[in-house]
Formats: sequence, structure tokens, C-alpha cells
Amino acid sequence: MGTFNELLKSGESLIKNEVALDYSYIPKLVPYRESQMKKIAFAVKPLFQKRNGRNMFVYGPPGVGKTVAVRHLLQEIEEESEDITPFYINGWQKNTAFKILAEMCDIIGYKLIQNKRTEELFALVKEYLNKSERAAVFVFDEIDKIEDTDFIYNLLEEIFRKSVILITNYKEYVAELDERLKSRLTAEMLEFQAYNLTETRGILQQRMEYAFVPGVWEEAAAETIVQKTAQISDIRSGLYLMKEAALMAEERSSKKITAADVNASMKKLDDFSIKKTEELDEEVRRILDIIKENSGKRIGDVYRAYQEGGGKLVYKTFWRKINKLEEDKFITTKKIEGGKEGKTTIINYGKEKKLTEF
Repeated sequence: MGTFNELLKSGESLIKNEVALDYSYIPKLVPYRESQMKKIAFAVKPLFQKRNGRNMFVYGPPGVGKTVAVRHLLQEIEEESEDITPFYINGWQKNTAFKILAEMCDIIGYKLIQNKRTEELFALVKEYLNKSERAAVFVFDEIDKIEDTDFIYNLLEEIFRKSVILITNYKEYVAELDERLKSRLTAEMLEFQAYNLTETRGILQQRMEYAFVPGVWEEAAAETIVQKTAQISDIRSGLYLMKEAALMAEERSSKKITAADVNASMKKLDDFSIKKTEELDEEVRRILDIIKENSGKRIGDVYRAYQEGGGKLVYKTFWRKINKLEEDKFITTKKIEGGKEGKTTIINYGKEKKLTEF
């Protein structure tokens, strides 16, 4: 009967807490980001003392804990004070001033926004905060995806007590900000660097403890994921590999996740994207559809197809959106040399799978 002891019974699973494998999951402890979190907390601390807070520009490559660290602090604020309202807005999902202010109204419990203009929504948020002498922490994640940032200037000018935190993968984005906004923001720069090998191992071990039944991982299999994740420098890839390897083992009815399961999961690594297409704004979805129809073509040809289809973005903005689509694994690009155009980029449409919904 020893062979049967190694097999999962009906209804058994290697995973005890699937949520812990979602990248948006916020653990009780955020390892290796203590210094960055202290700096953000220091910027927000004056709000607890009935004073105006400071502003921050948080940047670093994807998958290095920027969002998790900031959202962990927002949770702490909610637990510690009823006089400070945290607003977390993701620029992928809410990319216009109207959408952002509508989300803010939803956060403060104001649902009746039909037929209201952007200015009216801002007035509701302003009244809620200033009239009740509440403070606010405004977090705009993936700020580079937001089309118009004028509303941030209004927040800075008209909300009495606040801290504004802007998060992006691109340090150079701050140079593109409107000079009037940049001078009013006077934001402190805070960098999140990629995790090293030891930190990557610690984070993935923490998630394994949260997510899996004890003892299901073979040591070599777990270490292979650690090494691959450190090589990619994106924790999200490690979470993906852990989930996929576990599913491979469960398909075999195995009580152990082996190196063979990990190797099989790695073959799928290029086939996921971080987000679902419904999370993309309308213009990015249009670009993605055009890429799908023109997969394998030069970026210049894709841009012309975009313009012919009614696209209005200038080439620089179009290029930035292409970079973001590649970063989130919707597409792949390859630089080539030669031919009439000299150096150019080939764009290929990639398969679609959300990292946090395997």
C-alpha cells in the first residue's frame, strides 16, 4: 500500500491558501522593504499630528514590492486612525480624471455619481475631507498610465491635509511631469531595487509557508524556482511557477511537488500576462487588438495600422504603451538591424493569462 500513500485522495489539495499566491495578497510582514516603508511612513506621519504630509515618488522595476509595501501601510493607517482616509487608485484600471474621482467617491461611500461632471466629483471629495477636517493619503499606482494629471494639482492645492504618493516602474517619468505640477509636488524620490537571491528565497519561502500544506515541496524543486525568479528579477514569476508546479503535481495525484513539475511549469512561463485585457484602458486594448492582427510586423507598421484605425496617440506615447504591454507579458518584442529602416523592433502578440488568476 506504500504506493497509494504517495497519491492524493479525492478532494485533497497541496494548496491550503490559494490567495497567498496572488501577487496582490498583502502578507502580515513585508520582508526586505522595512527601510522603504519607514520612509513612506515618515512622509505620512504628520497627518496623524493634524499637519500636512509630504509627497513621494516611488519607482523601481516591476515585481519588487512597491505596491505591496504601500498597500500594507494603507492597511495600517485604516487600523490606526479614523481621521485619515486612504485612497488607492491603479492607473491601469482608472486612467482618466473622471474615473479616478468616481473611484474616490465610491471609497468615501458616495454612490450617486450619474450625470455628474468631473468638477462636481472633485467637489464631493473636497467637501468630504475638508469639511470634516479629515486627512487623506492619495496613492496613484502606475501613474504613467493616467492620461491627464491636472487633477493631482487640484488635490495639492485644495485639500487641506494630505500626502500624495505616485508609483511607477519608470524613474524617467518624473521628468515628463508638467513643470507646474512637479514644482507643487516637491516629491521625495524613493527607489525600490530588485531583490537579490537571498531576499528572493526568503520571500518565496514565506509565500510557500502561507500557501502550501507543509512538506509538499521537494527542496530541489523549490530552489529551482528561487533561482529562476532571481534571474528574472520579478517575484510575480515565482508565484506563477509555484502555482503551476503545484497543479502539475496534483494532476499526477502526487503528494510531492518535484523538479519535474517545476521544469514543466517553466515551459509555460512565457505564456502568461500580469493583467487581464478587461483591466486595460480602452486605448491600450485597441493597441493590443491591432498588434494581434499585425503580429510579427515592425513597430512602424503597427503604429501606422493604429493611426489608420483612428488612433490619436503620438508615437512617443504609443511606444511607452508598447513597453508596458511587453512588461506585463501581453506581447513580446525583438530588436533587429538591417534593411531600409536600419534598427527596428518586431512586435509579436503573446498568449493571455493573468499571473494572479492561474
